[in-house]
Amino acid sequence: MSEIFGSDAFSPKEIAQRVNDVGVAKVGFPFLSLLMLGMLAGAFIGLGALYFVLIKSDASLGFAISQVLGGVAFSLGLILVIVAGAELFTGNNLLAMAWAEGKISTAQILKNWFVVCFANFIGAAGLAVLVFLSGHIDMNQGAIAEQYIKIALIKSNLPFWSAFFKGVLCNVLVCMAVWMAFAGRSVTDKVMAIVFPISAFVAAGFEHCIANMYIIPLAMLAQTFGNTDLAVAAITWSGFFSNLVPVIMGNLVGGSVFVAFVYHIIYRRNQS
Repeated sequence: MSEIFGSDAFSPKEIAQRVNDVGVAKVGFPFLSLLMLGMLAGAFIGLGALYFVLIKSDASLGFAISQVLGGVAFSLGLILVIVAGAELFTGNNLLAMAWAEGKISTAQILKNWFVVCFANFIGAAGLAVLVFLSGHIDMNQGAIAEQYIKIALIKSNLPFWSAFFKGVLCNVLVCMAVWMAFAGRSVTDKVMAIVFPISAFVAAGFEHCIANMYIIPLAMLAQTFGNTDLAVAAITWSGFFSNLVPVIMGNLVGGSVFVAFVYHIIYRRNQS
């Protein structure tokens, strides 16, 4: 199969081998390195979300156009993760392939996921505080702050199973973006592989747990301490976690089961 792809890109079978090798390397990272790389990833995804909300705050754009353009803008987050280097919980769900092959243990994969998810939260929420203190959300006569609040209210009031399945669909696309980025040999290849799947999940309104770790805390800050006069229901920590739990579960299933396990069965099962 690799001959079909030649030197332009790695074949899917070669990608599967690379994902396995990277999975083994990731669980061997020193704790401090893993923590710092996780914090970077949380902040990077937050920057992508910042770019998305900025576009959504322009009321002159139609719904579909603002969703698609916002999705393209949000792609910045994963581009930074892949090209600059960082550890993202949703992307690391692909470690399930190395686990399925017996290359890493259950304890190793769970430790990686827990540490990275926690570090992503620190990075995303920390960025939310910095963005709030910068006054960025007061731009466009406060329309950005109002957009954060509107988005966060919708997210924090999603029914459990809706949030779960939106999380599943989101991380299928995120992990496919990471998977295809592994095919690339240049930065341009990787960027092009990332943009379409990421913009698709954002445009479709699917749920990414790390992005929500930035958006909802910033909306809470804007509502509590900001200058907005938007009269809506309060965004609470209970609403935040009622979103986060099913979305994390959905992201985990989408990336681990529908991408990592499927490609393991296709390309790696007979080599386990």
